[in-house]
Amino acid sequence: MTYRSPIVSLFLVTLTLVLFSNNSLRAQQLALAVPASYSSSEPASLPDSPEPQTPQSDEDHTDKQTARILGIIPNFRAVSANEKLPPQSVKEKFNTAFEDSFDYSSIVIPATLAGFNLARNNTPEFGSGGVGYGRYLWHSAVDQTVENMMVEFFVPAVTHEDTRYYTLGRGGFVKRTGYALSRAVVTRSDSGNPTFNAGEVIGAGASAGLSNLYYPKSERTVSNTMGNWGLNVGIDAFTFEVKEFWPDINHYLFHGNKPFKDATPAK
Repeated sequence: MTYRSPIVSLFLVTLTLVLFSNNSLRAQQLALAVPASYSSSEPASLPDSPEPQTPQSDEDHTDKQTARILGIIPNFRAVSANEKLPPQSVKEKFNTAFEDSFDYSSIVIPATLAGFNLARNNTPEFGSGGVGYGRYLWHSAVDQTVENMMVEFFVPAVTHEDTRYYTLGRGGFVKRTGYALSRAVVTRSDSGNPTFNAGEVIGAGASAGLSNLYYPKSERTVSNTMGNWGLNVGIDAFTFEVKEFWPDINHYLFHGNKPFKDATPAK
């Protein structure tokens, strides 16, 4: 999506939560791995036929993606780790682009951007006060809609690309971070093979160029267009990071850490 605001702070908070949660989980694993001591002289009762249990490593991510992040932000394109889906149809590509653009929560980011840009007088031609805010708002909303349609529908429909984000869900933090960032230039084709993400790269560039049709003349420069193109791709790469780690964050924040299971069978 097209965002022009300080989302870097949200990114840092997200990374901090993930790192903190991983460290907390490791600490619990070490603590639970130590056999508990018993003060009673009588042995504790054990099941008649105890079943051996396998250890659960940090790479076993079974948490699922949710349709929304924090119950508000659309997350319709995210696919849970190891989930197998049929090829994405052209209709499905249109539906996801439409939902991302016209969902009830889609106004949140344009409204926030409008206030931010108004405060810093980003486009003086828009003026100030309520009128100025209104102009910033509709420009931001159109930016978001045009980019969603180009990136998620028009270009992928022509190039036969799957616009969904497939969660890696395994490996360390660095590996998963690199994977998520790479999805800005690598995606899946409709046949399931890795391919160049033309929808993202070309679609984001096309939306940046189309914005020159409705922005003031002073904004229609090559440098502004190229800058917006790069920003569009960069922000989408950030959203892939959020999608990748959202199942982990959601689990740690709202469901608690997973219990560590000792591999040693009970005797």
